[in-house]
Amino acid sequence: MFEIGNSLREARLRQGLDFPELEQGTKIRGKYLRALEDEQFDVLPAQTYVKGFLRSYAEYLGLDGQLYVDEYNSRFVVGEEEPQSRPRRSASPARGVQVQSRVVLLTLLVIVAWTRGEPQQVTPVGLGSPKATTHQTPVVPAAKPSVRLLVKASRGPCWLQVHKTSATGPILFQGTLDQGQKQLFTARKLWITLDRPENLVTVLNGRTRLLPVGGVKTLIVTPRGIRPAV
Repeated sequence: MFEIGNSLREARLRQGLDFPELEQGTKIRGKYLRALEDEQFDVLPAQTYVKGFLRSYAEYLGLDGQLYVDEYNSRFVVGEEEPQSRPRRSASPARGVQVQSRVVLLTLLVIVAWTRGEPQQVTPVGLGSPKATTHQTPVVPAAKPSVRLLVKASRGPCWLQVHKTSATGPILFQGTLDQGQKQLFTARKLWITLDRPENLVTVLNGRTRLLPVGGVKTLIVTPRGIRPAV
């Protein structure tokens, strides 16, 4: 068991994020994000909204969204919301007349067959057993882990160049981060070249990472961590 609200708040403060930025990134209103951090779940319209917002907010902060939903279910969900019952459709008069006509026809055929001494099995059209339908469940490929990297110049300026996927991939950023400035990058993989790594604070998928210091560095960032390029 863990504190849902405090854990979300600590992850947000650790990354230096504020509610206007989070509201734009998650598409969730700021008052609902505050309610999640304060564990005031009754502010949200329904349990389905709580679970959806909780999963989206946690994953945006680089956390395991399903873990937070499971914790919410175990502590706060008493019973599942009952689905609205649908009224049964009554059989149309036309179909009832057709079924009645077929039953009468079947009865007459059986009587004639027994009168002639030639009992036969007669199955009227439309009354046979339906063929079984096989439903195939589509195979959904598992989602690949992604990189969510927050870079902040906390101790001084730092020049950096960020490529997506590979060293020759599209450039996501190129320039100097002045002290206090920050950038957020998301991709499957990142290549970063920088001159003063000691001035940076990096947060990879919600966890602070230390960078090697000294001279110009080229680093490879994956969901597992940050390492120098060979």
